[in-house]
Amino acid sequence: MKKDSKIYIAGHRGMVGAAILRKLKEEGYTNFVLRTSTDLDLRNQNDVDSFFKLERPDYVFLAAAKVGGIHANNTFRADFLYDNLMIQNNVIHSSYTHKVKKLLFLGSSCIYPKLAPQPLKEDYLLTGKLEYTNEPYAIAKIAGIKLCENYNKQYGCNFISVMPTNLYGPNDNYDLQNSHVLPALLRKFHEAKEKNLPFVEVWGTGTPKREFLHVDDLADACYFLMQNYDGTEFLNIGTGIDLSIKELVALIQKIVGYTGEVTWNTDQPDGTPRKLMDVQKLSNLGWKYSISLEEGIHKVYTQKFLS
Repeated sequence: MKKDSKIYIAGHRGMVGAAILRKLKEEGYTNFVLRTSTDLDLRNQNDVDSFFKLERPDYVFLAAAKVGGIHANNTFRADFLYDNLMIQNNVIHSSYTHKVKKLLFLGSSCIYPKLAPQPLKEDYLLTGKLEYTNEPYAIAKIAGIKLCENYNKQYGCNFISVMPTNLYGPNDNYDLQNSHVLPALLRKFHEAKEKNLPFVEVWGTGTPKREFLHVDDLADACYFLMQNYDGTEFLNIGTGIDLSIKELVALIQKIVGYTGEVTWNTDQPDGTPRKLMDVQKLSNLGWKYSISLEEGIHKVYTQKFLS
């Protein structure tokens, strides 16, 4: 990408899209074409095609998606499947039609089978059943991977796909009904400390293990891959390190400075037992994360709740 190349970031106001935009600006890129969801409904094929015809972007980062945690995924199952399929189908097809030089599609680690061996290698895709609670979202993301792969094979496009592990960082969602585990815990513990509550209730048993990547590291990896990777196969992006939810709770409790008790509501679902990414392929290309989990959570907590 040249510094004056026209770059379209779909979803630039979300956590991932905003981080990619920050990264590109830091690297000296200036020619961005951006639309909010109010300006452009990516689910509308005609509107997306008209946008690409008008703007003719050179490069596309497809970070737009309908996202949420276990509760949101399991409650709005049809919406998660329909909206994500429409968004990615329209953007990827219009990128082909209007001769985009390169596209990067962002998926999710939930694409892997629920009981896949750990760590999760790219080869494990479609080798078993998905976790039921987020199956619609996962199916949409798998379709996006296959769409990029086959536009490359049939039409010679340069569309790459990346699968990030669990993300956190600026612009995260802190709604307790719809957010992911890390921001939800940060908010719970912060409010418990502020209100001097005697205990914090956490869903599940605390035994599942999760890997977390700061969104600024993800943006750095996406920028690196747009510069250095043209393969058809998708790539995992993560740290290669995980911890149990109990360990995460203890870390967040320490960072927030909450001194009350933690209770575990074991009537609520745990989700997938473990989701650790195998990041060997990405590592072999020369990229590695730089923000440790404790440092990242400190930074996020300070920015969101203490500034």
